[in-house]
Amino acid sequence: MMDKAAQDFHTLTADIEHTKYTAVVEDTSTETGRIFVRRDEKMRIEITKPDPRTILREGDNLFIFNPKINRVEEYNLGKNRQLVDQYVLLGFGTKGENIKKGYLVSVIGEEDFDNKKTVVLELTPKSEQVRNQISKIQMWVDEASWLPVQQKFFEAGSGDYFLFHYTNQMKNLKVGDGQFKPNWPKSVTRVKPRG
Repeated sequence: MMDKAAQDFHTLTADIEHTKYTAVVEDTSTETGRIFVRRDEKMRIEITKPDPRTILREGDNLFIFNPKINRVEEYNLGKNRQLVDQYVLLGFGTKGENIKKGYLVSVIGEEDFDNKKTVVLELTPKSEQVRNQISKIQMWVDEASWLPVQQKFFEAGSGDYFLFHYTNQMKNLKVGDGQFKPNWPKSVTRVKPRG
């Protein structure tokens, strides 16, 4: 079913809520915004609250723009591209066989989530490099659209996790190229962090 949905996938827009839980201080922080995904490896996340920022992915380039300090961080994904793809595009137009390439997949069960019938999958990364960062991922997949409505990433060895929760999903609306252009103010400070 996910394969069928993947063939039919061109774009997605959704509201996004990103929650980060830090176990050592028992702290939860949440930010909200919108996500735009296009099949040709383009993605934009517009965080609006509490601190506005834009995360833009264009092929091998990743930009993080912080308007408060008028600064954009530019990353070239290069050899880390696969690592990033495993997180960022997980379940959005991803074929089942590609998920199986990167993860051991088990079905935890079915759950009513956001008034939708979902199947809950647990993904354990096969790559040691990925496992050193993320020990496992749980994904709630809507059985009507076969798109993820929530993803929970467990960080290795810490008890920390982060959650992406998607609502108001709209599939295959026209999302123009303009959404994926790095259109920062001319006065922006550009930084290329190493790492």
